[in-house]
Amino acid sequence: MRRDDYLKHLAAAMGASSVVIGCYHFAEGVASVPGATDANATVDSRERFYSAIFAGYGLAWLQAARRLPVRDTEVRALAGVMLVGGVGRLISVVRNGRPHWFQNVLTGLEFAFPAAFFALTTGRTEKGPGS
Repeated sequence: MRRDDYLKHLAAAMGASSVVIGCYHFAEGVASVPGATDANATVDSRERFYSAIFAGYGLAWLQAARRLPVRDTEVRALAGVMLVGGVGRLISVVRNGRPHWFQNVLTGLEFAFPAAFFALTTGRTEKGPGS
């Protein structure tokens, strides 16, 4: 499989998973967050709001994956958003301590996936409309 194909499939998988995760968190609110047993209505409201934004983030990934060719600038921007989210989690650890173990797994993924996307788009030559 060519690097372009990996990029397209990984972007599509990122989009689909983000939409599913966003919809799940929207439907379940704080009940969808491991370790969030003491959250109140304000936190539940925020969880549902941000989950809709996350589902929209997934739609942006799906749109990027459908373009021919996949545009590196879009992929890097979307990966950068995820990377910033991972940095936010690290700031939270420094300021508030360690969260539920699953959040630590997510933090690792929020650094690993952007690194993979940056690697797949480095040195690529975009051709076609919008390049």
